[in-house]
Amino acid sequence: MSLAICIPARNEAARLPRLFQGIDQLALPADAEVHLCLLLDGCTDASARTAMDYTRRSRHRVHVATTQGSAANVGAARDAAMRLGIAALGPSSGILLTTDADSRPRPDWLHATIAALDHADLVAGDVIRRTGRSDADQDRIEHYYARLFTLRRHVDPVEWEAPQTHHRASGANMAMRAEVYVALGGFAPLTSGEDARLVDDASRAGLRVRRDAGSVVYTSARRSGRAPGGLATALCALDRDGIGHVRVTHPADQLWQYRNHALARHAYASGDLGLLCDAIGLGTDHLLGVARDCPNGEAFAMRVVPTAPGGMRQVPLATAEIALTALLPDIAAVRAA
Repeated sequence: MSLAICIPARNEAARLPRLFQGIDQLALPADAEVHLCLLLDGCTDASARTAMDYTRRSRHRVHVATTQGSAANVGAARDAAMRLGIAALGPSSGILLTTDADSRPRPDWLHATIAALDHADLVAGDVIRRTGRSDADQDRIEHYYARLFTLRRHVDPVEWEAPQTHHRASGANMAMRAEVYVALGGFAPLTSGEDARLVDDASRAGLRVRRDAGSVVYTSARRSGRAPGGLATALCALDRDGIGHVRVTHPADQLWQYRNHALARHAYASGDLGLLCDAIGLGTDHLLGVARDCPNGEAFAMRVVPTAPGGMRQVPLATAEIALTALLPDIAAVRAA
């Protein structure tokens, strides 16, 4: 089994030793050949020297590539790291995993992620912040989205989902087979959100996306991030503006989509697309046109369901929390089910 751990890094010399320590502590699957593929993206610090020092002592095959003087673009850098991984794997192909230079995988990361790939085409693992300070506002936001994802899987269950899930779609913890990555066209060259885009692309292509809480990477809660619009930017905004400025989509509008995703899957499987017409306000001819281009019910559901009739309303987090509690009064019981 060939694995490539693909990591973009930009001026991370101070953090790479901790990452490498985590890589060294990974439990390896039987007969696994591990390639560590490090893309040094316009680094002006000692990252290259730190990487070369590790290359000389690592038990893994280490591949280092550099880009010179490029503007920060996490999507382009992560894609370049993944392409480095594909080259390292060679014609035999294999599994691509990606994480961040300021992160550290849990020792069982490879075992948990590979096991998850037995059930899915793309695995989005959990990402847990390491912090020595209180990030109560961010904790509250993440708790809200975790509850919302519980609601999603309660009304729209899929057989490939993990028993214990989470809400994230983060490049700090993601894996797929190399051929899947190539078929999707890779991470888009976005300054942020390239990971969520790839997950959306996978779902719209009809691939099985599994958010598995058993696959864990610990990441930094720093405020000086390398990617504009990333977690560090969000934490800084919370420090500066407080949680009162945070707005999210009203959960009732998201629930409308979730229910109709489930109905669309059923309609596609049964061949009775008329079941969906009144629910989403689209005619049978339109639905048939979409269905003809879809390989399965997952692709159909992700492509055909529009925004809620009144639009996806943006409301303060506090308003959304109250509304979500009303929509799913006993979330704790659902999570335990």
